[in-house]
Amino acid sequence: MTKNELKVPLFVPWISKKDKDAVIASLKNPQLTDGEILRRFETELAGFVGSRYAVGVSNGTTALHLALISSGIGSGDEVIIPDMTFVATANAVFLSNAKPICVDIDDSLNISTQSIRKNITRRTKGIIPVHFAGYPCNMDEICKIAKEHDLKIIEDCAHSLGLHYKNKHVGTFGVAGCFSFYPTKNITTIEGGMIVTNSRSIADKVRALRNHGLTRTLIQRNKGTKPWIYDIREPGYNYRLDEVRSSLGLSQLRRFDEINSRRIKAAEYYNQKLNHVKGIEIVNYGDRKNHVYHLYIIKIKREFGMSRDLIHKILFKKGIRTTVHYKPIHQFSYIKKTKNSEYRFQKCILSYKECLTLPLFPTITRKQQDYVIRNLIKLCK
Repeated sequence: MTKNELKVPLFVPWISKKDKDAVIASLKNPQLTDGEILRRFETELAGFVGSRYAVGVSNGTTALHLALISSGIGSGDEVIIPDMTFVATANAVFLSNAKPICVDIDDSLNISTQSIRKNITRRTKGIIPVHFAGYPCNMDEICKIAKEHDLKIIEDCAHSLGLHYKNKHVGTFGVAGCFSFYPTKNITTIEGGMIVTNSRSIADKVRALRNHGLTRTLIQRNKGTKPWIYDIREPGYNYRLDEVRSSLGLSQLRRFDEINSRRIKAAEYYNQKLNHVKGIEIVNYGDRKNHVYHLYIIKIKREFGMSRDLIHKILFKKGIRTTVHYKPIHQFSYIKKTKNSEYRFQKCILSYKECLTLPLFPTITRKQQDYVIRNLIKLCK
């Protein structure tokens, strides 16, 4: 790599001066966790997605875990998940003492509704659709399946804040929706997550479980005397979201439109330049208006004349960071022990061989994108 070649990272978080000011202001408060800033963040997030309740937790995985157990899913139950997802989706099911059943995906990289139907058993109690890369699953069909078989839907919305399916925000179709605010997500709290639900009982249970099972919050205990008086009706966890991270999330949520419009604009530029390149297939290109572009993914087809892995290697040497989302769940050693591998994952395996995630973030420059595009097209045979 020469001095004149531009380095393009896969992702760079956009932390504004307002974000930094909000964080500094939060540090001046005497209560640094489980406080009023978190409550404001929860209220505004609930309003943003159109749910009755939102409960902040320490990350997206703990959101899924608490949503599952608060929905009554546990030992002996099976939960259907897509094979193409981050391992956190499966881990949350394991943490709930249930068994994840991996199923194949469709052309959109989302869970295949046909595969869901094929894998329902008498032990199936839930479905976790993952709105992959910021594109919605077929929620009409998934809701129909869930109703027919009395299954709980818990949406994994880690990639999809701001995403709507037929004018309804994702995360509000099932009993709960779970968001992640990891640094690469559409807004960040560094680490953090949120559960949204229209069920008061689920929201109340999640609030208790995130805080060791205590029946009174820190705010409630500090309002009067005897803050040590509380009950624990069942064991809980330390899954709280603190005030500092909540302040960052609240600040980012308030400028979500600006953050996401930049992502979409950058994605549309890639679409314009790559749409007619031989051997490149843009995932979900035809429905790009209903996409929040958490990730920008292309498929490298045989016609390109070079393997995906070799392209990744050459671009890396040019200072361009690309990656693959994700290694199929059924290929991990621990998942194989659950005998998920007996199922067929034809589309997932093919996508894993072909998919390549290109750099995309709110502050990516046109110069950086042109550098990526130029070096990628140059490799086409």
